[in-house]
Amino acid sequence: MRTPCDRRSCIRRIEVDNPDINAVLDVYPAADTDGPLAAAPIGVKANIAVHGQVWHGGIRAYKNRIAPRDARVVQRLRASGADILAGLNMEEGALGAQTDNPWFGRTHNPLKHGYTPGGSSGGSAAAVAAGFVKAALGTDTMGSVRIPSAYCGLWGFKPSHDRAMLDGVMPLSLSLDTVGVHGADFGTLVQLAEIICDRDFSGGTSGNVAILDWSGHVHCDTAVEAAFKCFVETRELSGTTGLSPYAFGKSRRAGLLISEVEGFAVHEHHMQTQPDEFSTHFKSMLEWGARQPKDRIDAAYAHLKALRSAGFADFILMPTAPQTAFKFGDPVPVNQADFTAFANLADRPAIQFPVGTDENGLPVGAQVVGPRGHEADLVATVGALIN
Repeated sequence: MRTPCDRRSCIRRIEVDNPDINAVLDVYPAADTDGPLAAAPIGVKANIAVHGQVWHGGIRAYKNRIAPRDARVVQRLRASGADILAGLNMEEGALGAQTDNPWFGRTHNPLKHGYTPGGSSGGSAAAVAAGFVKAALGTDTMGSVRIPSAYCGLWGFKPSHDRAMLDGVMPLSLSLDTVGVHGADFGTLVQLAEIICDRDFSGGTSGNVAILDWSGHVHCDTAVEAAFKCFVETRELSGTTGLSPYAFGKSRRAGLLISEVEGFAVHEHHMQTQPDEFSTHFKSMLEWGARQPKDRIDAAYAHLKALRSAGFADFILMPTAPQTAFKFGDPVPVNQADFTAFANLADRPAIQFPVGTDENGLPVGAQVVGPRGHEADLVATVGALIN
C-alpha cells in the first residue's frame, strides 16, 4: 500500500498501475481548492454525483448521464479543500460483492492480482490501496464500504443512516444506503467522515466493548478466527454478546430483499425502455425482489423495524467478513455480509480496521459497531482499542 502525496503523483500512479487494477474510470480536472484537506486527492464511487461528470452507477443505461451538480457529500469535501480527482469503478447498481462489472470491467485487488477487492465499493478501496488517491467515498448498503476496506487492508467508516447525505447519490436502497469512507489510516478516515457527516467527532466518550459470540451462526475461515482471537487476546478484552433478534443469514436475506425491491423501483423505467443496457444478472435480481409476495416483503420491513427498535450492547466487536479476499472465478461466499449487514439493518455506525493477515498475506478485518448517532463515541472507543 502506497501513500499518495499530490495530484501529480497520484495521476502518475494511475497511468502506470490502473491498466492492471482498473479502479479508476475517470480522472477529473483540477479545481482551485482551499481548506483543511489541503488539496488532498479524493476518489468518488461512480454512483455519487460530481458536477459535470458522468454519473452512471456502474450501469450502462446511464453511461451518458452527466451530473447536474455535486452530491452533498462532494460539496462538503470541496468546501474543505479536497481535490476530487477520480471516478471509481463499482458493482453494477451497487448490488454485488466482487466489483466484476459487466460494462466497466473487473477491478483487481492491488494486494493480489486476480483477487477481488470486494464490493460494491471495490474500486474505491482498490484506489486507496493502490495509492491512486488519499481516501475515497463509497456507499454501504449491507457492508459495501467495510468489506472492500477489509479485503484491501484499509480502514472503513459507515456512519448512521442519514437521508440528507444521500442527496446526489444514485440509490440502491433508501432504507439502508449510507455514504462511507475508505482510508489508509485512522486519522484520515475520521477527518473525512467528519466532513461528509458535517459533524465534529472529537470529544467522544470511550465505552466498554463486547465481543460478538457468533458460534453456530456464521462459519469463519480459520485465518479470520485466528487473527480476530489474537486481537481480542492482546487487548485483554472479555465479555461477549449476542445480536438477537438479528439472525445473521436470515437477516441478511431480508436486507437483500429490501434492496432488490427498492432498487427495482429506482430502475424500473429504464429496465423497461433499455433492457439491454442492464446485465441479465442485475436485472434478474431486481425483478425477483419485485415479484415476491407482499407478505414476504412486509415481513422484511417488519424485521428491519424490529432491529431498529431493539436494544443491543453499545459497542460490539466482530469480524468484518468471515473470509479474506477470494480469487475471481471461485464461488462467491454467500455469507460475506452476515456480520456487516447488522449495522445497516439496525442503523448503527461502524468502523472497520485491519487486525492481521491470512496465510497468503491477505488482510483480515474487524469492526466495532456503535450506538446510532454516537459516531463521536465510536471514534473514541476505536481509538482507545487500537492504541
